[in-house]
Amino acid sequence: MPTEATPPLKDGDMLAAVDLGSNSFHMVVARYLLGQLRIVDRIKETVRLAEGLDGQGGLDPSVMPRALDCLARFGQRIRTLPAPRVRAIATNTVRQLANPQSFLMPAETALGHGIEVVAGREEARLIYLGVAHGNPPEPGRSRLVMDIGGGSTEVIIGQGFEAVERESLQMGCIATTRRFFGDGRINRKRWKEARTELAAEFQQFAETYRRRGWHEAMGSSGTIKAICDVSVKMKLTKVSITQDSLAAIREKLLDFDTLESIRLPGLSNERRPIFAGGLLVLDAAFGALGIERMYVSDHAMREGVLYDLLGRDRQEDPRDQSIRALQARYEVDTEQAARVEATAMSLFDQAELPWRLDLDNRRLLAWAARIHEIGLVIAHSQYHQHGAYLVENSDIAGFSRTEQQTLAALVRNQRRNPNPASFDKVPDRLVANVQRCALLLRLAVLMHRSHDRDPLPVVELDVDGDEMLLRLPKRWLEGHPLTRLDLETERELLPGYGHQLVLRTI
Repeated sequence: MPTEATPPLKDGDMLAAVDLGSNSFHMVVARYLLGQLRIVDRIKETVRLAEGLDGQGGLDPSVMPRALDCLARFGQRIRTLPAPRVRAIATNTVRQLANPQSFLMPAETALGHGIEVVAGREEARLIYLGVAHGNPPEPGRSRLVMDIGGGSTEVIIGQGFEAVERESLQMGCIATTRRFFGDGRINRKRWKEARTELAAEFQQFAETYRRRGWHEAMGSSGTIKAICDVSVKMKLTKVSITQDSLAAIREKLLDFDTLESIRLPGLSNERRPIFAGGLLVLDAAFGALGIERMYVSDHAMREGVLYDLLGRDRQEDPRDQSIRALQARYEVDTEQAARVEATAMSLFDQAELPWRLDLDNRRLLAWAARIHEIGLVIAHSQYHQHGAYLVENSDIAGFSRTEQQTLAALVRNQRRNPNPASFDKVPDRLVANVQRCALLLRLAVLMHRSHDRDPLPVVELDVDGDEMLLRLPKRWLEGHPLTRLDLETERELLPGYGHQLVLRTI
């Protein structure tokens, strides 16, 4: 049977967020009570997935067992939770893999839930959302939030619960340690050269951030928390990191010749091998952005994922707003999009049961219908290809990379010959349903090709495995010869999707 719409949250329901970071894997489990989320469990395991990157998009097989073992333990804890109440997010290391599915397929099996890969700026949005909920912002005041992960660093400025500036840089505590101190040795000359190089990357957006300004700065990662712990233990500060305390820690660290020999008050043995890289990133950020003081938040992306799930349950899905923004940006004919969406939803409702389609399929098909013509802003010729490129490569708040690639596949395959390569980017577990949604979108687009405002007649669709039987009124078809010709052409193209179309009149 198809997956039914998930009932609204009620008191006592559980939610879980899983964060597959480049350094550590985190899981947070919360209970929904009186309209709020109450954390009931936190699990963190150091996996150091980024250590397995080979620089060419490959992952050292030796890191897989510890990653899969960790996910299997997480999976045991949340095995009774329904899929819509769990969201697992993979970040920078998986983004860098040439073949992410080689990791994601066994990882999803171990966890027992699907895993989404998010782009850097979407990761930044979720980080800000988590920090904002954990540390409620003052009305009208802006905040800078920074998260130094294992492989990337996110820097955000936000107001209230909305991120207004988001950046993600390819630098993190593991990646930066390997990049500049790969032989395990540190010295002042190396530090100075590395700091200059990293500062140049921050300069890409430093002026924009400085001009916008902020009232306070907060850090949300284990790296920043570790630096703050050292600052407190060295009696440099009480609850924060300042320019002076950061400089003092840097000078103390540079008294050591190797990463292994570093000994600082409050620094754990687990953090020691990657501490220098994280401190270097923060040192460069303080200088480039002019940060004077930074406080530490206990909340981060995993909490942001929980609140994002809660927002979706409350019909405050940021993806709907993003689709509307795309329509406005690319001047989409919203009336035509609405007509195509209505027909696509009618066809979906008739195919849902026999094809075992689910609620996620329905949402993605509706979104694809709303933006199927965005490629027209570039050119009418091959507009489906232009549209797919825009969808896959735009910064679309709320969407994971997996969702954007799925949406792009639908837009790409709305017309003309099938494009198998576009489905190669969709997880194997989703491909069959995504291809079938593409067939439904093709029919809906075809039925409205003339942009006629007159309503369509009742369109009846029966599906049985790979066969689609479409019934239309004979009189209507005779009055729309172009549509009939298009349907005949479609019959010749659909075998490329492994399906057959049978057309009958009623």
